[in-house]
Amino acid sequence: MLRIIIILCVVSSSFGQTKYQNDFENYWKIVDQYFAYFDVQKTDWNEVRRIYQPSVDTIQNDDDFIRLLEMTNNELYNGHIGLNTNLASSSRLIPTGTDIWVSYKNDCFRVSAIREGFPAEKSGIVLGMEITAYNGIEISEAIKRFLPKSVKAHTNKMYEYAANLLLAGTHNSKRSLNVNDSLTFNIENIKNNRPVKLVEAKVIDTNIGYITINNALGNNNTIQDFDKALDDLKNTNGLILDLRDTPSGGNTTVARAIMGRFIKKEAPYQRHRFVYEEKLYGVKRNTIELVSPRGEAYEKPLVILCGRWTGSMGEGMTIGFDGLNRAEIVGTDMGDLLGAIYNYTLPETNIGFQIPVEKLFHINGMPREDFSPKHYILDTQDQLQKAIEIIKESL
Repeated sequence: MLRIIIILCVVSSSFGQTKYQNDFENYWKIVDQYFAYFDVQKTDWNEVRRIYQPSVDTIQNDDDFIRLLEMTNNELYNGHIGLNTNLASSSRLIPTGTDIWVSYKNDCFRVSAIREGFPAEKSGIVLGMEITAYNGIEISEAIKRFLPKSVKAHTNKMYEYAANLLLAGTHNSKRSLNVNDSLTFNIENIKNNRPVKLVEAKVIDTNIGYITINNALGNNNTIQDFDKALDDLKNTNGLILDLRDTPSGGNTTVARAIMGRFIKKEAPYQRHRFVYEEKLYGVKRNTIELVSPRGEAYEKPLVILCGRWTGSMGEGMTIGFDGLNRAEIVGTDMGDLLGAIYNYTLPETNIGFQIPVEKLFHINGMPREDFSPKHYILDTQDQLQKAIEIIKESL
């Protein structure tokens, strides 16, 4: 879920301090106070300041400061931590700017997801391949610049974050992947090839409705487009809602509007925990968010498709439908984007950044990032076929 709160930290410059020293201190204090996942990420935030402060003292321009903040963000190793600006040399965002996903196991990085229609797929890379080098550098060496420096030991999650950030590439460099120690794939840079339509709908197989959201959960116009699509499919035998291309997340207004078309009474769909309030005052604050019925309810069988490019609010909708007991979930692990993010702006450089401030949970108490679908299937075409089978069996 994306919640945007702009907070201007007004701190007067200390005598003799550069704007970069002041803004780094602001940045460090905001993360220290509000970041919700230090218990999960295990980052030593005091050690982060010790490691990077000497570099801050020598910075002379904004570009170098942006590079330093990017390195500092990697200490928290999650795609929901980032800046609102980038350089040509900056890595693309995870998962929005990626087209390939690798998982780390037994000292190997294997392809576990490929984004349909994007350069990695078009180059010929397939599921299960082992990535051994990137742009001529052995992958175990190439990922080192993205690994946290403040931790005592690196975990599988850290290795996967670093590898996927590496494979996403930068805005100004080409990508060459060595696979299985014998094949080389040259992959084009990702271009903005987003479909024009926010929502697409059609009838497939034996009168089964299919709706896909084209990374538009943050656009309120999606609501009316979705309503029209669902109304056109109201006489189908069942519906597949494809959330596999929602990496940029969105807002709860759109999410609740969509979920509200599939229920007949108000019900909870996710939990929130406000960690910063407990840190500041020692008082726990937890809330349950509800979704209300909206319009004519579609009551036929429903299947949700999810995957590595189901991000943030897409993840929230997936666990929401599961918590409402309204849909079967088919796919893989999702974008693994932590919590609800808030945006902040540094007062002297005007650089913005985002961090997760609220923890989010399935209605049953499971952390959102730990959710896996009941029907866990890697191949995207097999996922669709399974969804069709589930609807047919339910009839």
